[in-house]
Amino acid sequence: MRIDLRWITVCVAAASLLAPAAFAQRVQTYIVGGNGSYLGIGAMDVTPERAKALNLKEERGVEVSSVDADGAAAKAGVKEGDVVLEFNGQQVQGRAQFQRLVQETPVGRQVKMTVWRNGATQTVTVTVGERKNGPMIVGPGDGWNFSMPSIPNMPEMPNIEIPRFSMSQNPMLGIIGEPLGQEEQLAEFFGVQEGVLVRSVRKGSAAEKAGIKAGDVITKVDDTRVDTSAEITRALRNARSKKTVTVMVVRNRKEMPLSVTVDSPTGSVRASLVVVNC
Repeated sequence: MRIDLRWITVCVAAASLLAPAAFAQRVQTYIVGGNGSYLGIGAMDVTPERAKALNLKEERGVEVSSVDADGAAAKAGVKEGDVVLEFNGQQVQGRAQFQRLVQETPVGRQVKMTVWRNGATQTVTVTVGERKNGPMIVGPGDGWNFSMPSIPNMPEMPNIEIPRFSMSQNPMLGIIGEPLGQEEQLAEFFGVQEGVLVRSVRKGSAAEKAGIKAGDVITKVDDTRVDTSAEITRALRNARSKKTVTVMVVRNRKEMPLSVTVDSPTGSVRASLVVVNC
């Protein structure tokens, strides 16, 4: 059974524009998990500021924000503040990829993890466990997680195509954005072929000062086309020698150049915490 979800996609986009503040609050609260492979840690992406603070050689991996005392990771000696760099021989680039690696590993298998702790790498051996309870609700605060009661098995549902929303925060610009390259219907709705849809703008950020708003689609930084939040970050870094950069946005299906001044980050700017089911 296939259902055309174009009207659902349009409604979701319209709702986010009508109430951007409320939508931004929802972005930072996720429901993930369920039965399956489980390490028992909360993890979040490593931002440039955290990489510098932790003396990491590369800006990758996931930082452990919480550890389940009864989980497989705790039994292997993983601690809060560790940064997972490798899992089962594969480099860890970010939380989404790490979650997938864990979920694809059979329960009961022993794997080696390379972690960064106190300025040096360590290797730990973890026996992948299994989550027994229901899905976990997580929010933006460190270690804030709790489990719902187990949910009875539901009857098998028909195959329904649901759009994937891959949102991420860009600390340098101060937005939460979604790439539109793989969302043809949503891109068509906003009048673009690709770019980064701005879901929300942080107060006092470089984006807000430049006049960027929720519902804008960022297509270029100076002369560089951008399709993801990571590409926006790279383009901004390459333009650090300039006082201002030109960010091209599409608003109401019209291109609009905006001048953005990106201040040097002060203190630690962390991406929205997402505790993954791993």
